[in-house]
Amino acid sequence: MSKVRFTFSILTLAILTLTITSIAQAQATRTWVSGVGDDVNPCSRTAPCKTYAGAISKTAKDGEISTLDPGGFGAVTITKSITINGGGGGQGYGSILASLVNGIIINITDAADVRKSVRLDWLNINGASTGLDGIRFVAGNALHIENTLIDGFTGDGIDASFSAANTGTQLSVHNTTVRNCVGSGIKTNAAAGGTIKTVINNVHVTRCGVGIDQVNGTIGSITNSVVSLNTTGFQTAEPTSGSIANIDTTTFSNNSGTAINVIGGSRARIARCNIFQNGTSLAPAASVDSGGNNSIVGNTTNTAPAGTPFPQN
Repeated sequence: MSKVRFTFSILTLAILTLTITSIAQAQATRTWVSGVGDDVNPCSRTAPCKTYAGAISKTAKDGEISTLDPGGFGAVTITKSITINGGGGGQGYGSILASLVNGIIINITDAADVRKSVRLDWLNINGASTGLDGIRFVAGNALHIENTLIDGFTGDGIDASFSAANTGTQLSVHNTTVRNCVGSGIKTNAAAGGTIKTVINNVHVTRCGVGIDQVNGTIGSITNSVVSLNTTGFQTAEPTSGSIANIDTTTFSNNSGTAINVIGGSRARIARCNIFQNGTSLAPAASVDSGGNNSIVGNTTNTAPAGTPFPQN
């Protein structure tokens, strides 16, 4: 009897091993989705899946999901390093309709995933005025967002907020529009004792509560961007950890409250910025350092930078 049990255990282990191996081998480095696909398919070029959620389980870590044609590909939770390419350059435009839910959640905690990096490119994420957050980044090392439109959320357009202190997490946003969000357009919060490093370039944030909101330990740069028609344009704060913002060649216009608001011991450094038609240009001015060549005019209250000037080299 014991011999039979032993044999049965060996067979069970062998079947389990083969099953796991089969699943791992089934994951492809590159998978495909199409508006006319089906999630029962293997997500190959000729037999694409229907949704990003359907494709992600069939895509290997560090792989890529590519979009063949325009379509609605559904909300998705990402738990491994991956690229989702919405198919720019004529291939299509990856649309995610996220009414009543988050559009994309990134939550990578697997210790074996060394990169813990997500790349999102050419996506149209539509909250339909009822969605929660457009992109919610809660765990991982790096998030890169390019060529993307995020619109119509009751929370934040992009929310990189961590419940536990993290060090050196990276957020890069390039060539992207965020609009019509009740919360913040782009929000970062490293939690007490943590840091987030951000690069925001060629980004337009409009009609949000706070256009760009840095909370707790964010060290970042904003360049060649437009922040307009929000309640507050840009805000940096430090309930527990100070933040530093370096802002260059960016326009803040028609924000009903303050264009650049600095709270506590955080700092904002500005150079070559245009600050027009806001409620207040800078507050407090003593927390804003200037490299010069800023244009500040037409605000209800015009305040000039009164922090430490830094030289043009």
